Amino acid sequence: MKILYLEDDKELSQTVEELLLEENYEVAVAHSGEEVINLTYKNSFDIFIFDVNLPDINGFELLKSLRASGIETATIFTTSLQSIENISKAYLAGADDYISKPFFMDELLFRIKAILKRELKSQESVIHLSEDMSFNINTNELISPSGDISLNPKEANLLKLLLKHKNECVHFDTIYQHVWSYDEVPSEVSLRTYIKKLRQYISKESIVSMKKVGYKLLLS
Repeated sequence: MKILYLEDDKELSQTVEELLLEENYEVAVAHSGEEVINLTYKNSFDIFIFDVNLPDINGFELLKSLRASGIETATIFTTSLQSIENISKAYLAGADDYISKPFFMDELLFRIKAILKRELKSQESVIHLSEDMSFNINTNELISPSGDISLNPKEANLLKLLLKHKNECVHFDTIYQHVWSYDEVPSEVSLRTYIKKLRQYISKESIVSMKKVGYKLLLS
């Protein structure tokens, strides 16, 4: 799971980053709203954790701007602002949760896990791809009568993205943002390899190449 953590207090951000890394989350840290804009332009994330009082922008306004641009990533605010007015502003801006500073690190982890659990429950665990092939989005396994196939993380993320936009063309830029980490360099050659393997697993006709644009997963 990829987390974007926004906090201008560098000592606190380092502490939280280390905690999240220990829990095996992938973390990108930003210290300003401008950094967040740049990171979300180039990458996709599963959770945002945002401070509110920042040198260049108010966190509530930042989230409003992201929501207006179509980004629906689950968001937790961490802030010393504890009035009901500010809590109301957080949820009106599109927040999913709100933690008052100072907070216990375990509390932050509990809230992250609760959001991820809700996200998983909102999705079907097993998606049927064809008459004899299904995909378990929780285990990243293709299920067939001849045996299960474990996809590597990039293959699984690619298939999930194509499923999310089934029967639609998914642009190369979108694929690179979702499949590769923010600190990795996307590879066109590797993408072709992942597509080739998915076609072998599912069917050659299931994933259509849209010349110079992207790929489309055909599902009825």
